[in-house]
Amino acid sequence: MAGRKVLVVEDDRTLLEVLQYNLIRQGYDVLTAADGATGLDTARGGKPDLVILDVMLPKMDGYEVCRILRQETMVPILMLTARTDETDRVVGLEVGADDYVTKPFSMRELMARVRAMLRRAEMMKKEAESSSRAPALCLKAGDVEIDAARHKVYRGGVAVDLSRMEFALLEFLARNQGQVFSRDQLLDKVWGYDFAGDTRTVDVHVSWLRRKIESDPAHPKHLVTVRGVGYKLEA
Repeated sequence: MAGRKVLVVEDDRTLLEVLQYNLIRQGYDVLTAADGATGLDTARGGKPDLVILDVMLPKMDGYEVCRILRQETMVPILMLTARTDETDRVVGLEVGADDYVTKPFSMRELMARVRAMLRRAEMMKKEAESSSRAPALCLKAGDVEIDAARHKVYRGGVAVDLSRMEFALLEFLARNQGQVFSRDQLLDKVWGYDFAGDTRTVDVHVSWLRRKIESDPAHPKHLVTVRGVGYKLEA
């Protein structure tokens, strides 16, 4: 991953310098910003491969920066939050972040997440390029159709707007239809985390997918829960 560019948007100067130091030690090129507005401008101009984004920022909070960035780019976004309320953490995912880390955090874990997110982004890029050259592959689950080559999903013939990670999760489950996966397994296979992550990330993405592909999300027919085990996709 050496040479990959990481943008850190953090108003705590000490933490910003610590993050910058550790990322450089890992071989990354590092861009920094101390407020949301500057962070947004830097992301637009610097074209980073990954963004580490604090929630509580001056001028423009991290949620707004994330929301705008997600409309403009598919760059992986890892949010940092000092808030312990689960609702606050879920908001970050709802506006387009790929994952979040709650302060205080282990620097080793943060670096592991950065590596995993960059690795996953590269893998998705290669899969997309490979799919565009390969014969069309359409995966189905009931009235849900997944066009793997074009990264598009349709429900009843109508296009469904999915985030990058929503699509990755749905495609993985569709390719392994009927097989049950635990939350930890999905973090490994979809997010690329080969360590114990926050499984709430999986639950949130499953919830959003159900809203988009199920006629009755409260009683799903396709993306179902296997109590005590995990999730599976059924036709």
